[in-house]
Amino acid sequence: MELVNKAIQYKELKRRYQLDGADRTVQHLSEALRERHLAPDDFSIRDLAEALVPDGSEWVRGLDPRSGAHLLEASDGVDTTAFQNIAGQVIYSKILEAFAQEAFVVSKLVSTVPTRLDGEKIPGIARTADIDGEVGPGMPFPNVGFGEDYIETPATTKRGFIVPVTKEAIFFDRTNLILRRAAEVGELLGLNKEKRLLDVVIGAVNNYKWRGTTYDTYQTSGQWINELSGNELVDWTNVDAAEQLLADILDPNTGEPVLVSGTTVLVMPAYRHAAHRVFNAAEIQYAGSGSDTSTVAANPLGNYTVAESRLAYRRVVATGESAADAKKWWFLGDFRKAFAYMENWPITVTQAPRGSEAEFTQDIVMRFKASERGAAAVIDPRYVVKCTG
Repeated sequence: MELVNKAIQYKELKRRYQLDGADRTVQHLSEALRERHLAPDDFSIRDLAEALVPDGSEWVRGLDPRSGAHLLEASDGVDTTAFQNIAGQVIYSKILEAFAQEAFVVSKLVSTVPTRLDGEKIPGIARTADIDGEVGPGMPFPNVGFGEDYIETPATTKRGFIVPVTKEAIFFDRTNLILRRAAEVGELLGLNKEKRLLDVVIGAVNNYKWRGTTYDTYQTSGQWINELSGNELVDWTNVDAAEQLLADILDPNTGEPVLVSGTTVLVMPAYRHAAHRVFNAAEIQYAGSGSDTSTVAANPLGNYTVAESRLAYRRVVATGESAADAKKWWFLGDFRKAFAYMENWPITVTQAPRGSEAEFTQDIVMRFKASERGAAAVIDPRYVVKCTG
């Protein structure tokens, strides 16, 4: 569906809406916005109203009190469904764009687990220690025993805001104001989610509950050790130290190594360039203690994804860590196996029905409510290592 030719073709949009119907038109528009053939800022809220509302120009003029018509009288019997559907999709796209912006790094690193429960008990199977398993000729296969294993995730919470569209915003074509409010809503929801995830990742919030007992995510002793102090990220040897710590973590049920390999490194902004130097260097040089010779080899660290987060640094400082020490924190592991966002529903935009009290008392023609519900959770802390300076 051709909607754009340097500017939105509103007559063509109206014609396609009449021919294809609401669902297909909104679907096409959604795809065009998602694939960035169109942007929310390409639209004019007034032009949309004039094109999609029957006798749209008259309807828009009726929003002006000087026209002699009152808002409810001007709206009575007028079908604004097409206008509201399209405007709603534009506003939704702006909210989603701000919610999923690149600054929210950790939201993209962890797993998203859909759930219908307000906190849940996730069962697992605790495999017994390895046995030989050799089967002699004509002998039955041995049974393998399983023990109970489970984790409990925290209760989910709902967050949301409302974007109002007033008659003045339509009449004076304050599209930028409407989209700015929509972006603020998306950013607030995305920022809150990112901060909750970060607090779990850095260990400021410890909600790992395993077999009925709550544990700190990062341990320096006990059933797993995944915190290493004095390991500032300087060169490949610091990465090797973190990898060795991962390699030493054992499955508590079997005593066998946890099958984990680091895939991602999260660093603070001050160590962004240091991290890229360490992980993207073409080669590394190694000289043994007291050795007169050195060995040059290809860099083995190129399989890591390096991410940096300004928000992570601020959350570490918020725990009481000094700025000088906080900038040296870094994390290595498989974040998708270690953490998850338990999601009841993703960011969702719903529209208020027409004829509400707000339409009469506040001249609000349309309202869009954005909300999401979920909780940040530790799934298995044995898959990530925290390093400090």
